Amino acid sequence: MSEIAVSQPTTPFHSLRGAATLAILSADLDEKTALAQAAAVRWQERRLSLRSPLDPALPERPGRPVKPELVPPKAVEKRSLHTLPGRIALLHALAHIELNAVDLALDIVARFASEPVPHSFFDGWMRVAFEEAKHFRMVRDRLRDLGADYGDMPAHDGLWQAAHSTRNDLTARLAVVPLILEARGLDVTPALQDKMRQTGDLESAEVLRVIYEDEKGHVAVGAKWFRFLCAREKRDPAATFQDLVRANFRGQLKAPFNDVARAEAGLTPSFYRVLSSKNNS
Repeated sequence: MSEIAVSQPTTPFHSLRGAATLAILSADLDEKTALAQAAAVRWQERRLSLRSPLDPALPERPGRPVKPELVPPKAVEKRSLHTLPGRIALLHALAHIELNAVDLALDIVARFASEPVPHSFFDGWMRVAFEEAKHFRMVRDRLRDLGADYGDMPAHDGLWQAAHSTRNDLTARLAVVPLILEARGLDVTPALQDKMRQTGDLESAEVLRVIYEDEKGHVAVGAKWFRFLCAREKRDPAATFQDLVRANFRGQLKAPFNDVARAEAGLTPSFYRVLSSKNNS
């Protein structure tokens, strides 16, 4: 992480939980991503405590700028990638997903900082937060290259529901966020990369490639710690995953699945096939 140039935040922080909470609270997206990355580097270098009595309280919702307007998922317009407005719309939606992913990774760290887990748990999630911040900046830079910016069009407000519904259960959080939401990215991103290349937008395709490669690691972090918690509680991982998804996730898992990439990350078909819309129809 530290080999990548990191912008320094203007907000001081005294612990990992404090830094993660301050980043979640920030409505300034440059400051949010700078806090996430600086905290990740300092934590990796063991120059930061896990908790402090000075840590602020976690908010119900993350800080956000005035724009974009948040609307129901069905109100977000879908457009063809074969037009410039369509590619901008896709990148805008992706920027919104990556921004939420920054806050979701930080929330796992801050909310569960008192859980009895090894420090390596926080190593993994701060790497995820660092990379999600990198992704958001990459996508936003690409939007600006195309004459647009994040906030120019509405975005849907369904992503934070996953954090809220699993706020009291770390095992449920791991089931829903990395093993459903992030894993979905492994299913859909390769085809989006190909479509971007077909349109001649190689720069956007390269952004998607970087995100895809990093997301494999994010799902692997989720699968590792989900299995760790299940083993500690002597619970079957696949059955536990299915129970938690049914209790905490609105909607269905949709095929097709990228079984190879999912399995490489530790998420085998025994976890999710029984939950897919094909099997529930």
